[in-house]
Amino acid sequence: MATEFNILLIDDEVDFLETTCKRLIRRGYDVKTALTCAEGLTIIESGWPDIVVLDVMLPDRDGMDFLREIKAKWSTLPVVLLTGHASMQAGLQGLDCGASDYCLKPIDLETLVEKLAIAYRESRQQGA
Repeated sequence: MATEFNILLIDDEVDFLETTCKRLIRRGYDVKTALTCAEGLTIIESGWPDIVVLDVMLPDRDGMDFLREIKAKWSTLPVVLLTGHASMQAGLQGLDCGASDYCLKPIDLETLVEKLAIAYRESRQQGA
């Protein structure tokens, strides 16, 4: 099954990153991963991702600050936030900063895939 969009996962939890990446690839998605905002920025600047999944707590930078930078430079790039703190407040703050949606960890893969598809589709409708 060929998919219509590329996914960039940015998270510092290696097990989560590897597992989620493998599961998305098995579903036919093209996926790249980054452990830091700096790594993620390099991939974003290359123009590769169609959508970003971004953890809010990263070692090199605050995920919310990185979200603001992404939206300032690439306003149409959809970003789905992840928070492991069971904090809806961080997710809601992310929506105010331009995130398409947010998920609380641990995330069910079906829920993540659904949110990614919706965010991607909505970004294409806005860009049309």
